[in-house]
Amino acid sequence: MSSEPVVSETRVLAIASHVVYGYVGNKMAAFVMQAMGCDVAALNTVQFSTQTQAIHLPSHSRVAACFVSVTDPIPGNHTGYKQFKGTKTSAEEISHLYTGLKQSYLTDFDVMLTGYAPSAEAIDAIGTIARDLKLRASTKAGSFFWVLDPVMGDQGELYVGEDVVAVYRNLLRDADLILPNQFEAELLSEIKITSLTTLQDALATFHKTYRIPHVIITSIQLSNSPSTISVIGSTARADFSPRSFKIDVPAIDCFFSGTGDMFAALTVVRLREAVKGANLSGIKSWISSDDVDAKDLPLAKAAEKVIGSMHAILVKTKEARDQELEGMSGPLGVMEMEEDSEKRLVLRRTKAAEVRVVRCLEDLRSPRTDWKAEALARDEDAEGQEVKKRREQVLEKGEA
Repeated sequence: MSSEPVVSETRVLAIASHVVYGYVGNKMAAFVMQAMGCDVAALNTVQFSTQTQAIHLPSHSRVAACFVSVTDPIPGNHTGYKQFKGTKTSAEEISHLYTGLKQSYLTDFDVMLTGYAPSAEAIDAIGTIARDLKLRASTKAGSFFWVLDPVMGDQGELYVGEDVVAVYRNLLRDADLILPNQFEAELLSEIKITSLTTLQDALATFHKTYRIPHVIITSIQLSNSPSTISVIGSTARADFSPRSFKIDVPAIDCFFSGTGDMFAALTVVRLREAVKGANLSGIKSWISSDDVDAKDLPLAKAAEKVIGSMHAILVKTKEARDQELEGMSGPLGVMEMEEDSEKRLVLRRTKAAEVRVVRCLEDLRSPRTDWKAEALARDEDAEGQEVKKRREQVLEKGEA
């Protein structure tokens, strides 16, 4: 494994949650980016003892990345530790921390990565920070890039306040890349994704209505096969029409926490790497010219490496988890016979499934790229007149 950094010198402001134990939020994202050669300044939106249930800390238990199939036969394995201690960072505190950086002239960031925030007010404060950084970098095209993970919910369940959705919509125009899962993409685009056609409609809304240069929908089920999950990406053309691709990946029959944070962090590194290779570092929002095919986009090449790293790490995590759980089989011991034995078993199973990212540096830095991007087609034959009409309305709205 080479000791050389994967990317050129890159300063990242990472704003997300933090836990004392485990690898989720900034605990995951900062480690991944630092291991790849980035200089990371972490501003934490919460400080909790552990990852917990979705009702408390959604970004850590969401099926945000690919490879995860929640058909795990072990009950309670995907519910977090069910308890936590800690505090949330207020919007005022987030703003004060950033002001402290400004006062010391420490705002020369190349990238900003944002994840979970505990309130609409906190998200709005983060948006103010992003706009300030974009303004400071406005005289030099391509010198600042905002990756926004709009953490709101999953599997049809909203686990933040309803007011958060509107706040995120107001921030979309300022982001360079967004990383919603399918449910979040539906909330933000106001389009139910049920086919390739409606998927393309959602992408068109992001590009044309909100002027977002890049989109990756981090997990979506396009086929009837539960063993395959798709990652969908798109970079806008000059007219802001979608230039979309998909990567089909095998699902892993286990639930992991922190996968969305790992996906986002790896995307920062690999996109930065691909953009430099394509000589786009000095181009606004790192957008390729229209003659670049979808499958050859820097975003697509980055996603291939992200998926390669994640698949290898999660396979190894599941193997280690299964081995650890095998040691728990057999007659119950004294501890398991106590009244709270079920709670203890859930806690031990959750601990066993913690992502082994610190033991997989080679997989982070030198991934296999077995899964390739392919251009995403539209299922025109299956779409009805109503869908066609709605798509035309979306495009007209974006051009207005």
